[in-house]
Amino acid sequence: MNFEICAINIQSALVAQSAGAHRIELCSALDVGGLTPSLGLIRAAVSALSIPVHVLIRPREGDFCYTETELNIMLEDIRICRETGAAGVVVGALTPDGQLDLPKMKAMKVAAGDMPVTCHRAFDFTSDPDVALEQLIDLGFVRVLSSGQSDSAFDGRFLLKKWVNQASGRIAVMPGGGLNAGNIHEVIAFTGAKDVHFTGKTKVDTLSKKDLPGLESWHWESNEALIRGVIETSN
Repeated sequence: MNFEICAINIQSALVAQSAGAHRIELCSALDVGGLTPSLGLIRAAVSALSIPVHVLIRPREGDFCYTETELNIMLEDIRICRETGAAGVVVGALTPDGQLDLPKMKAMKVAAGDMPVTCHRAFDFTSDPDVALEQLIDLGFVRVLSSGQSDSAFDGRFLLKKWVNQASGRIAVMPGGGLNAGNIHEVIAFTGAKDVHFTGKTKVDTLSKKDLPGLESWHWESNEALIRGVIETSN
């Protein structure tokens, strides 16, 4: 079983490794679903960690329908990740009618070169996920992150099981979304998935006690004890 931790700062990445994570998905702005992290954070994580760092490529919040200008930004971010030594990238792009945007997905896969590429939860917004799964396999993606098109991976476990069976080892279907020590074992056992994704995050208070909108006195960090607890529960 491979445990991937979504880390949004260097502290989270370090504690995830210490807690036994096998891989990091590095991002920022988790409250809007995750955005591409800064170059400084990517370099720091790649330098500090011995486990693979996979970087989320998402230029803005909102939907996954991107302009050519936004695609060029994502391609440049992928190039930077490759040059910085990241182990992989996590991408996704859709058409307005809920299909995978195959030209853009292919362009990002080509830009990644030898780096393995994961499809993020844009997959959960596809109108025909069975077809989308086959398209990802044809494109050479190694992994797809999904909550089973539900609010949580536990709620979506029936579809996740279906896709694990459909994939039959050709691509890793990775449950993610709302996983914790109370439900992860059941999701793993039921779906047969070999990879899972979670944050194990808690709020950390800072010294300042004054809050302004968007400038609250706390931030998220992954918690080593929570991550260890989830991993131990899963074994």
